[in-house]
Amino acid sequence: MQPEDESIETAPAEAYTHGHHESVLRAHSWRTVENSAAYLVPHLQEGMRVLDVGSGPGTITIDLARRVRPGQVVGIDVADDVVARATGLARSERVDNVEFRVADAYALPFADGSFDLVHAHQVLHHLARPIDALREFRRVLKSGGLLAVREVDYGGVIWSPASPGLTRWLELYHDVHSGNGGEPDAGRHLKRWVREAGFGHLEVSASTWVFSTDLEREWWGGSWAERATESQFAAHAIESGHSNRSELERIAAAWRDWAADEDGWLLMPHSEVIARA
Repeated sequence: MQPEDESIETAPAEAYTHGHHESVLRAHSWRTVENSAAYLVPHLQEGMRVLDVGSGPGTITIDLARRVRPGQVVGIDVADDVVARATGLARSERVDNVEFRVADAYALPFADGSFDLVHAHQVLHHLARPIDALREFRRVLKSGGLLAVREVDYGGVIWSPASPGLTRWLELYHDVHSGNGGEPDAGRHLKRWVREAGFGHLEVSASTWVFSTDLEREWWGGSWAERATESQFAAHAIESGHSNRSELERIAAAWRDWAADEDGWLLMPHSEVIARA
């Protein structure tokens, strides 16, 4: 399809597919250690120094800080406004053993061996060079330090009832995400990436997100209905020629229909790896 709006800037070779639209940040703000990093809980210890890469609005990061007190936690993200938002959240929740900084996952502003744990949740699938990023994570870990990474695999996303609109959404998501330099099916590659980055003693597991209740469907479906038409995802879909505004509106409608269906159900699979430097 040809884009209907030629005024949107061309995306760079590596771009964050979702962008930082409010619908994206709202979805990310749901994340906690319990629902997004439960595999890591047995390894958390008081006094740990932790780096959270791609910390976004900071909810997982702040949760980690509570669990490792009096240890210190640093969250990094590439966007100034997102870092400011996370900093404000930490202050409002009176969590004082966490700080947030703007930084690049490929060039971390920390000395070798600075951290006991490096955590990254759904970061690597956005990167064109995930193994290079993992090598940088390894550099800042102490000898024997822990890496904890979790990645979605969009190739395994399933839903009910059947929806041509959501089927098209998933096809389009793969096209846009891959075009931005990422790997939407990262979960199946995660073990290999970690091994090729030089880590050993891998513990590999998997878990899922399931959206089924009325509130879950309203929240997730509503978030994606907005993303489909208003976020950076929409801009990337149009400027790349993969879609147009009319189709994106139909996809948004499909998400709203799914959310309104009491039989609606959706599952997202994730791969998880704990490894040692």
